[in-house]
Amino acid sequence: MSSANSVPRTKLTGICPAAQTHALAELLRQHPAPVWLVIHEEAQKNDALAEDIALFHAANAGKVPLEILSFPEAQTGEMREAFNAASDRLAVLSRLRGLRNASAKSGTLLVLTTPAALLQPVPPLADFATREAELVRGEHRSFQALLDLISSFDYDSEAVCEAPGQYAVRGGIVDVYPITAHQPYRLDFFGDTLEEIRTLDPVTQRSGESVERVILTAAPKLHTSGLSATLLDYLSPATHAALLEPKALEELFDTLAPDAGRANPPDEPRADGSSGRLALPILEKLPQAAARLFGISDLDLASRLFDAAAHEETWDTESLSHHRAYPEERLLAHERLAAEEDARRQFLEKVADWKHAGYAVDFVVSKEGEEQRIRELLAEHAALKKIKPRFLRGSLTEGFRLTLREGRAGTPLPAGTAAARSGVRALPTGLVVVSETEIFGRQRARRTIAKRAIAATSAVDQLLDFSELVEGDFVVHLQHGIAQYRGLTKLETADGIREVISLEFDDKVTLHVPLQESHLISRYVGLTKTKPQLGRVGSGRWEKARQSAERSTLDLAAELLAIQAQREAQPGHAFAADNVWMREFEAAFPFAETRDQAKAITDLKADMERTRPMDRLLCGDVGFGKTEVAIRGAFKAVMGGKQVAVLVPTTVLAQQHLNTFRERMAGYPVAVEMLSRFRTRKEQEGILAALAEGKIDILIGTHRLVQDDVKFKDLGLVIVDEEQRFGVKHKEVFKRWRAHVDMLSMSATPIPRTLYLALTGARDLSTIETAPANRLPIQTIVKSYDEKLVVEAIQHELRRGGQVFYLHNRVMSIDLVAARLRDLLPGVTVGVGHGKMGADGLERMMTDFVAGQYQVLVCTTIIESGLDIPNCNTLIIEGADRFGLSQLYQLRGRVGRFKHQAYAYLLLHRHTRLLDVARQRLSAMRQHNQLGAGFRIAMRDLELRGAGNLLGAEQSGHIVGVGFELYCQLLRQSVARLKGEKHAALVRANVKLDFVFVGEGAESERARAGATDSFSALKQTERIEGEIDRIQARLPAGYIGETRLRIDFYRRLALAENPKQVKELEAELRDRFGKFTEPVKALLLVTEIRVRAEQKGVLSVETQGSRLKCLRNSGRRDDFIQLSSRFPRLTAPTPLARLREIIIFLQNLPTP
Repeated sequence: MSSANSVPRTKLTGICPAAQTHALAELLRQHPAPVWLVIHEEAQKNDALAEDIALFHAANAGKVPLEILSFPEAQTGEMREAFNAASDRLAVLSRLRGLRNASAKSGTLLVLTTPAALLQPVPPLADFATREAELVRGEHRSFQALLDLISSFDYDSEAVCEAPGQYAVRGGIVDVYPITAHQPYRLDFFGDTLEEIRTLDPVTQRSGESVERVILTAAPKLHTSGLSATLLDYLSPATHAALLEPKALEELFDTLAPDAGRANPPDEPRADGSSGRLALPILEKLPQAAARLFGISDLDLASRLFDAAAHEETWDTESLSHHRAYPEERLLAHERLAAEEDARRQFLEKVADWKHAGYAVDFVVSKEGEEQRIRELLAEHAALKKIKPRFLRGSLTEGFRLTLREGRAGTPLPAGTAAARSGVRALPTGLVVVSETEIFGRQRARRTIAKRAIAATSAVDQLLDFSELVEGDFVVHLQHGIAQYRGLTKLETADGIREVISLEFDDKVTLHVPLQESHLISRYVGLTKTKPQLGRVGSGRWEKARQSAERSTLDLAAELLAIQAQREAQPGHAFAADNVWMREFEAAFPFAETRDQAKAITDLKADMERTRPMDRLLCGDVGFGKTEVAIRGAFKAVMGGKQVAVLVPTTVLAQQHLNTFRERMAGYPVAVEMLSRFRTRKEQEGILAALAEGKIDILIGTHRLVQDDVKFKDLGLVIVDEEQRFGVKHKEVFKRWRAHVDMLSMSATPIPRTLYLALTGARDLSTIETAPANRLPIQTIVKSYDEKLVVEAIQHELRRGGQVFYLHNRVMSIDLVAARLRDLLPGVTVGVGHGKMGADGLERMMTDFVAGQYQVLVCTTIIESGLDIPNCNTLIIEGADRFGLSQLYQLRGRVGRFKHQAYAYLLLHRHTRLLDVARQRLSAMRQHNQLGAGFRIAMRDLELRGAGNLLGAEQSGHIVGVGFELYCQLLRQSVARLKGEKHAALVRANVKLDFVFVGEGAESERARAGATDSFSALKQTERIEGEIDRIQARLPAGYIGETRLRIDFYRRLALAENPKQVKELEAELRDRFGKFTEPVKALLLVTEIRVRAEQKGVLSVETQGSRLKCLRNSGRRDDFIQLSSRFPRLTAPTPLARLREIIIFLQNLPTP
């Protein structure tokens, strides 16, 4: 290793922050090394730096593959975030350990880190090696030894492997999610040979492509002892290190480790509360650990490391932000648009001049749509056509200009640029990199995608999800009515032990339902809190309730369809199909649409293109992307030459929508304005005048828009957010609009999916229930109130650069609380918001908070309504036992809108004896950590309120009688029947085969009693001739061990509607649980027989010996399918072959 002083050091100055990532990519290219360590100041910038370095590396035609990892600061606490940070640290150590002897030819690993992270100790190299194992495909490895290893690494054994640090075993298959990986893997063993390693999707639990090897690292808990090394000990001797702004970094190291001379004993907490940072002089050790050092800075400041540097280079760079002007805030509508276009044209002309002067020009855009739009903008002016930029894909937020000086090692040009091709000037004058910020004049928040795949379940299905049942819950049995669930029990029958689901009906009658009939049971969800009446087995009571509910759904369906038919007949405006701009605009959406979002957008556009007025309701949980759907509709309407009104319940929300709409539509000539109390009298008059002349395209506002002086020139679309919060008078106006204008209402009160499906045929509904891809479930912490905890929670959030809501629901004492927080946290800005401040004061406060002027907002429940503050990811609720569930849920939905892990602290007052109800409520809150869980908890309070509003009071009684899910099924059938749809008449087929025993347990040999008279003797011999061995059709406990999963598959098989679904289930079973035995095959074949019989209009399929009896669904009791007036005969010798024979027979029947 080279001695510390002789290590070559290079000092680069004059590099503005915007150009630093480009400079790094340049250094990577000029000085290849297997490992680069890049140290910078702010942890929040890790993701952005990584993205931009990768962008410039690819743009410079970087030959060697580059992998970028971040080495974050370790965190304390039980949180998922602390676990992720620890896992990320281990992932870096694991990769560095593997690269200690690598050369730069095979690729480069770049590690991004901060001083705080570097100062934290890590396990010594030798210890780390013992806590890591590599699994290679095809190797011989004892299966049991592997399971012991995984559990010794402190992984949790689960039924399903969904998150890092979990594993699941089924037969010879092990699913494991290594903590350092970004997705789980499925290991498939044959005996003690690891036959196959495949990636695994944690959501669908299906395996993907094959991989060669997987590295397993022990869980972070095991790496906490004996931390005596630093990251530097893991570096390969050939490592190059780069420091961004060395002077600032040196100061930061000094403040973090002031007593650099002596190392703290690891366990002794330091004054700043962080335990045992290794206060070793890292900067002094760095030259010994690395082969070369580079310092990159903007100004030439004195620095200990680089003052004696052998090489110095001064670059000439400047940020483009000085070259771009923005319109003044006070300009309205069309004036603002004109000013923005001028500013953009002037900026692009400047870029054209630079191009002419010999600069290479790169434009960085994040989406295809933006590139197209820019090409159009450039084509509009002759002067701009000459720019001919090279387009790069990335999300750079600030551009820069780099001028090359004579005699300095310049950037060789990317081979594709004109100057390099023509050979006129081998070296250009320099490089101009332009970002979207300068072109479109908008500041986009950088969002990064969560790296780890984690399963987040769709919400409603969980509510009716069977596996969530707790003993004592009410359920509905399709044939016998309402019962109480009494758990899974094992029964001893004549056929051995069977697992059954036990239900208790009226008069304490218990009914045991076999697992394979679990599809007859669904959860009972009523509209009110009253206990439902239990069904009586064998009485006609249930049948009556069902029939009356069915009649009432028919009435409701008829009414809804009549309204729809009426609207069909009304004339409205049909918008044209999407034009080029619309397609570009859609392509410029910075995120990927979720499946539900894409469907809602398609439906919305199809509605707008029809002649009748649209009336669509869009439901979706808070922060699931309803606004984007509205923005697309609004843009389409403006493209069609119409004006758009957007109504929102509060001024703060109006301001937010204004910013979102403007930011999305920057780059297009669309004038967006807002009318609210924040506008002065004079501004309001100006806006109204422009509106009447048609100079404003989209007007956003509160109920002020409904007043008489607001006159649109040509209104084409009205978007109402949270319609239920407007008054009766306003709703009357909406009603008048509905008759001739397209309307879109949005609501965050989710409606249950079952109801959504029932109503789709009769009402235009869209629901969004998939969370955006990188949203993490909110972590809920319930504890007693403790000032230390509050201070820690707030400091943790502020360290991440976020903001905090502190909820205190007593106006009298709220100022005292705020004052106390200011004492506890000196230097933190604390704002106060509550309803008694007067509307103006409150809205000002909220607007300032959204703009980031306060770090903590102490407020009452006023934050319940619709505000989007993605930067606020910690919510502290004081006295949480005083709130209702749906209130807590909606409050909790205020945080966790961004990629950060969000926390909700529910703090209880020390002295209160928790009432039982409150305790249940809070524990519910903790369990419902999944996203969109509003469905499950506030199910009673929230959803059913939504359902009640949609259906009206009359229907509510019937819902109480038969339960919500069954009511929805009946409604769905009624709608389909009235619309004359074919599948409405589909009746469930009954399959009874005498050689197949369906279900758990084996049937004992039936005693074949000797025949008494000759006639039955004859029947019996004939019967015995056609008989074959019997077979069981079931999912054996040995195949799927978890009862919950077994019930789930039985239900899914019973609910399958076509052969394709059966085939998919078969593939899934094979993939998740391994090869299956005869009973499973038989069950799949029996299911396929049922499905095919239903498709062919067959009511029941029975066998008697070799006879096959198929009864047609014609209403006649003996309408069997016969061939030349006798029953078809089955000839196959084995049970499985016979099942396939029946399937072929059904396939060949004509489809009715």
